[in-house]
Amino acid sequence: MSVANTIAACVYAFYKFFVFKTSRENSEIKFRPAAIFDMSDYTFKGYQCHSKEGWNKLELVEFPVKDFQDYDIDVKISYTGVCGTDLHTLRNGWNTTNYPVIVGHEIVGKAVRVGPKVKSIKHGDRVGVGAVSWSCGECDACHTNNEQYCKEQVETYNMSYKEGWTAFGGYANYARVHENFVFPIPDGIDEAIVAPMLCGGLTLYSPLRRAGVTKGSKVGIVGLGGLGHFGVLLAVALGAEVTVISHSPRKRDDAMAMGAKNFLCGDDWDKDPANIRSLDLIISANSSLNIDLEKYLSTLRVGGTFIQCGLPEGKLPAVDPFSLIMNNAAIRGSNVGSKKEAIEMLALVKQKGVKSWIEVLPMSQCGKAVENLHAGAARYRYVLKQDIK
Repeated sequence: MSVANTIAACVYAFYKFFVFKTSRENSEIKFRPAAIFDMSDYTFKGYQCHSKEGWNKLELVEFPVKDFQDYDIDVKISYTGVCGTDLHTLRNGWNTTNYPVIVGHEIVGKAVRVGPKVKSIKHGDRVGVGAVSWSCGECDACHTNNEQYCKEQVETYNMSYKEGWTAFGGYANYARVHENFVFPIPDGIDEAIVAPMLCGGLTLYSPLRRAGVTKGSKVGIVGLGGLGHFGVLLAVALGAEVTVISHSPRKRDDAMAMGAKNFLCGDDWDKDPANIRSLDLIISANSSLNIDLEKYLSTLRVGGTFIQCGLPEGKLPAVDPFSLIMNNAAIRGSNVGSKKEAIEMLALVKQKGVKSWIEVLPMSQCGKAVENLHAGAARYRYVLKQDIK
């Protein structure tokens, strides 16, 4: 060990045992060791947002990282996708943001440090990370390939570990994540193309897969944005006949180029008898509050399902129970997919040559990227190329 590393080790040990931070839970003050120093030979840096008012003014800072544990993997980030959740969080649209925050949960890079108990990833592997970075590993959800639904899950950013460490996201040079949420990236897939699939793509793949979508299935995708375009691409890759439902007629050509067979737009498409009871499944990627559920439900075949994936900044509208009962229809929600589903999705992407529609920007322009996303300029995902010095 070098002199510098020896000194660092001594300083780290001192802080580990004698420096404490406080956090307030249930009106009680609890103490925990401060995760200030890390024994890796690199520094964690990222673009941090300090307030709702400064949602687009992201500052490059060094940030503290959780202690490295036996099942952890450090990822040197090459690309990070810009997700709609990033924007909602930066602007505190869901009233859940804990500032300061570093967003980003569509991460691709290389495993540069691997815990001694890690089995699925080795040093140097190309890997990806999505919207979750830890779960308990012991509950029913974790034991049934539903770890993304674990009640104790820690998302990749804007949450805290039970030890008190803060989770910071992928607008950064490195990420530290539990093995169960690090996905191997197959050879032959472009890293910039795959990055936004690790949340956006997986969020749409999971409900498609769980609904049993296959050749001949008739699938409707509501909203052709950054999330919805993955619904079209992946449903087509699974063999489905896809109908896009959009409020924007200018997206018709894009929908068809992605492989959709039908495009519904305007106020009266639900009056056309050809559209009534025509779809097996509808997935809504729309995060607007103006969701006409009754109209969408009318297009479902008997026993069909409407799945909400987009997260509005408010509540969904009420539903007339007759719309469900008279058609044996169901309404469900869906979170991101599991690691098992991520690996399946990436295999499908490689096999079918699925390509995200992206624009790549340097990570130093992350503020511009979220501004453009807010303005509705994305066609259809921004991806940040890591350029932190």
